Amino acid sequence: MSERAAPFYCPYCGDEDLRPSEQGHGAWECAACNRAFQLKFLGLLARGLQQTDSGGERI
Repeated sequence: MSERAAPFYCPYCGDEDLRPSEQGHGAWECAACNRAFQLKFLGLLARGLQQTDSGGERI
């Protein structure tokens, strides 16, 4: 299994100076705005792919 993706920028200030936090899995710290945040995968949507009237797939 591959490693999990890391965020590219802080969701609060947009800076790219992020470091993994010691608070747990998926936790990150931003050195620019001094905030900590956590990313979490919630799951897949139940609706999945749906057919449109034109025959193409709608996501």
